[in-house]
Amino acid sequence: MDGKLFRQAIVKFLSGVVLLGLLLFLPAGTFRFRNAWILMGILFLPMAAAGIVMMLRSPELLRKRLNMQETEQEQKTVIALSGAMFAAAFVTAGLNFRFGWFVLPDAAVYIAAGFFLAGYLLFAEVLRENAYLSRTVEVQQEQKVIDTGLYGIVRHPMYSATLLLFLSMGLVLGSPVSFVILLLYIPIIVRRIRNEETVLTEGLEGYAAYCQKVRYRLIPLIW
Repeated sequence: MDGKLFRQAIVKFLSGVVLLGLLLFLPAGTFRFRNAWILMGILFLPMAAAGIVMMLRSPELLRKRLNMQETEQEQKTVIALSGAMFAAAFVTAGLNFRFGWFVLPDAAVYIAAGFFLAGYLLFAEVLRENAYLSRTVEVQQEQKVIDTGLYGIVRHPMYSATLLLFLSMGLVLGSPVSFVILLLYIPIIVRRIRNEETVLTEGLEGYAAYCQKVRYRLIPLIW
């Protein structure tokens, strides 16, 4: 086992737990924010399991997933916008709980949690299919176009999975206002995809032909 990679993964994982906890529980003014615990459970437990599997079976993929140093200026802007969106959504959810602005029924929360976990399963399948799945927009050495499985349906199934994950977060937290804020992810991810496709078309052999073969980018029959 790569000790340095393991330490890096642990630090990033725990940093994410602490940061999300602060964004949710501080505005809520209490640790008795049940929906926050639900989200943290369905978010971080599968993440930890996936990290362990990648550490043992595909450390190079884990290393790529931990790298968040974008080189494209457009992608740096996208990351900044995404961070602001998530911070606003989580803080709003905490405030919503604290002041009781809107209360979603438990059934809606549990259904949203089901959609969230379905998004995680979709994400896991994408990880299984694509060994080049970096968190940054780049063309890797010896990279090849993947056009089978989910990649035969849409060009960016990873983003399809994140769309399902992120849009369900606000509802899991019981906050319709947070859900509305997270809808901003749609134009943000469209911006990221357009730039990413420009980079891949210019630098990855066969990608232009793949785009002709697979028509839809994110959602079948829509876009």
